[in-house]
Amino acid sequence: MINTRLSMGIHILSLVALSNDPENLNSEWIATSINTNPVVVRRLTSSLKKANLVKAYVGNRGLQLMKEPEDISLLEILKAVDPNNHLFHIHQNSNIQCTVGRNIESTLGSIFNDIQKETEWKLANLKLDDVMRDLESKN
Repeated sequence: MINTRLSMGIHILSLVALSNDPENLNSEWIATSINTNPVVVRRLTSSLKKANLVKAYVGNRGLQLMKEPEDISLLEILKAVDPNNHLFHIHQNSNIQCTVGRNIESTLGSIFNDIQKETEWKLANLKLDDVMRDLESKN
């Protein structure tokens, strides 16, 4: 299964940042935009709150950003909604009697680690503001 927590976290924060009426943003409304269950939105929003990216308005109505969009990296969002994210996992218990099976984990481990680092670097340099500008240019 492909992990969609990052895209949904970015979706939620973009809605909050672009909303003309953030006081009335609730999980049901956000869920209709994402086309998911409100429970999923509440879980992700809870993670975003714990990471100090959003906070609720008084009385838990609506949401507002805790930082400016240009100060929120996509890596920060990823770490909030999926702290143990690994792009690739290596199958284990390969047959050590096989030349490939004996070495595949260490070989792929190095490759996958490099890809993970490069991806995290890229996400750290992309900001929520970059996403919002692109979204606004399409309207």
